Amino acid sequence: MVPLLAFLSIEDNPADFLLVQRVCRQDGMSVDWSRVDTFEALRDALGQREWDLVISDYHVPELDFSDSFSLIKSLRPDLPVILVSGHVGEERAVELMKLGVRDFLLKDNLKRLTPVITNVLREAQEIKARREAVAQLERERLRLQTILKTASDGIHIVAGDGLLVEANDAFFEIVGYGPEVLGQLRISDWHAWEPADLVNARVRDLIERRGKAVFETSYRRGNGTVVAVEVSASGIEIDGQGFLYGSTRDITERKERESRIRELAFYDPLTRLPNRRLLMDRLGQALAQSTRTGREGALLFVDLDNFKTVNDTLGHDKGDILLQDVARRLATSFREADTVARIGGDEFVVVLSDLSDNAKEAATHVEIVGAKILSVLGEPYEIAGKEFRSTPSIGVTLFGDQRDNQDELMKQADIAMYQAKAAGRNTLRFFDPELQATIKARAALEEDLHQGLREQQLILYFQPQLEDQRIIGAETLLRWRHPSRGLVSPAEFIPLAEETGLILEIGRWVFETACRQVVRWASHSPSRDLTVAVNVSPRQFSHPDFVQQILDILARTGADPGRLEMELTESMLVDNLDEVIAKMSALRSHGLKFALDDFGTGFSSLAYLKRLPLSKLKIDQAFVRDIAIDPSDATIVHTIITMGRTLGLEVIAEGVETAAQLEQLRSYGCTAYQGYLFSRPLPLPDFEAMLFHLQAERDYSAVTNQGKGI
Repeated sequence: MVPLLAFLSIEDNPADFLLVQRVCRQDGMSVDWSRVDTFEALRDALGQREWDLVISDYHVPELDFSDSFSLIKSLRPDLPVILVSGHVGEERAVELMKLGVRDFLLKDNLKRLTPVITNVLREAQEIKARREAVAQLERERLRLQTILKTASDGIHIVAGDGLLVEANDAFFEIVGYGPEVLGQLRISDWHAWEPADLVNARVRDLIERRGKAVFETSYRRGNGTVVAVEVSASGIEIDGQGFLYGSTRDITERKERESRIRELAFYDPLTRLPNRRLLMDRLGQALAQSTRTGREGALLFVDLDNFKTVNDTLGHDKGDILLQDVARRLATSFREADTVARIGGDEFVVVLSDLSDNAKEAATHVEIVGAKILSVLGEPYEIAGKEFRSTPSIGVTLFGDQRDNQDELMKQADIAMYQAKAAGRNTLRFFDPELQATIKARAALEEDLHQGLREQQLILYFQPQLEDQRIIGAETLLRWRHPSRGLVSPAEFIPLAEETGLILEIGRWVFETACRQVVRWASHSPSRDLTVAVNVSPRQFSHPDFVQQILDILARTGADPGRLEMELTESMLVDNLDEVIAKMSALRSHGLKFALDDFGTGFSSLAYLKRLPLSKLKIDQAFVRDIAIDPSDATIVHTIITMGRTLGLEVIAEGVETAAQLEQLRSYGCTAYQGYLFSRPLPLPDFEAMLFHLQAERDYSAVTNQGKGI
């Protein structure tokens, strides 16, 4: 049976009250209603029973909304309020929602009432549940405090998100913090070596299955020193919530003894790097992880070129010094998760794990690592007061389908290393010839892109944006005119530019070129009012100096910021929304406009949309494509247009290709478009020709009509 809800209506019109009741009843909502229309009646009603929701008109003759809302917030601060009115302006509605009104509906749009009520009630329940959980946790904390104080081991309790919520004095002594860190310190903060995601995953696992575990690990104390500890941890439940209960004992001295024994068995005494035995163990672990996650790893054989000459000419003691220096350089060039080992003589082995789930991407990463090894080991060495140079030859094999065969991987890397020596030494070779060709092709494309930037091979195309057959602006689109490849697709070189960081230089060039075009157009009547839209990449926008770079370009070119528009995608808003808003606001204060591109394909939400200093929404072409034949797409487009209008934003549809799409968009009130129906992206001369042609047609039509007395 559907539970009965209690709704309080602030409404002076009985007919409107009955209409709201009927809408809820038709949608299957079981509600006990009461209506008030005076301040005294509202105060009495709030004190008589528990209400789930208040639905209020804005204009009630005997009851000012501001007074009623203040009374509700003072007596029942958690009681949600929905404003349903036919006479409230959009700006006032937005102000009221900022003050705490949960949502707003016009009376002529009551078909949305039930979904809005459902969302508001769910949010209210979530807020209530969180507050009750916090209160219960505080009660439990007080109960456990006495128990914790008396324990001799370091006792700590951690919440599911890794936050330290309780601990005794013994624990604080071990980690070197004081009680003031409660509610601030996370379990990953005091685990010295293990990655945060691994620690957090272990916590969640123990809590979820109420499991128990004892493990040997290290804590990083508040002063930076590291202590070895033995931890007994188990998942517990407190009032329906899961926590991790841990008991910790300092075992630093015992671990130091064990470490000395282990070092003798698993480490090379000359270089202190892992020996062959430990290498094979680490390789086995990396292969098992690769099998489990599906992510590629790699094995690199590094052999010093002409090392025998060093021993023969300088002596074995000097050769040992060289090996120690090589080991130091290698050991400081990799992640902690990687393994660098010496397996004998001048042979070193590197195990790289967790590279990528794509073999080509993994190979690209390995090539970068290999180039770093060649550079680091190719630097001069000082031995016995003299400068000496030594180069390495590197053989590489990806784990591929050999994840269960360590010996075969070692053979492949060894073969590849000898191929590197045969190729002239001081180089890197992959065991897979096909992959080697792919890497070479990518490297060639990257070099060409660098050269393309130097030689100004990049150009901008312009796609017209129209309103009633009048060009109002243009979106700039990047093209690469390669001397031998021809026009290279952005889909081919933009991801490479993002990966290598070249997108930062390219992005600055695009914006500055657009600014200079705005300045040139400002002196011509048909083009002076055009808005030029520039796409901004996520990596470019996230750069710390992005705002200052844009302002510098504007100052340098003298472009009118009001004629420029930056297009952002919804994916850029997923992380650090506050930082995004701050950057947008800083540039908006100088007159620059912002459009949200591909709107509707991401995580569109009124909650964030109303916070962004936007000027325009761009309806994604995926919805425009089937607007005339797919009711769902038509509804989405209509909703976006209505939402944009409600928020005071311009709306433009992209990807318009047919007259039927255009007619449907016009019927919904969308007046701005771009797409192949009007024009493809054009080189600058063709765009200007189209612009001046349309202007000439309008001028001719105006003169003709004037002559006819129209």
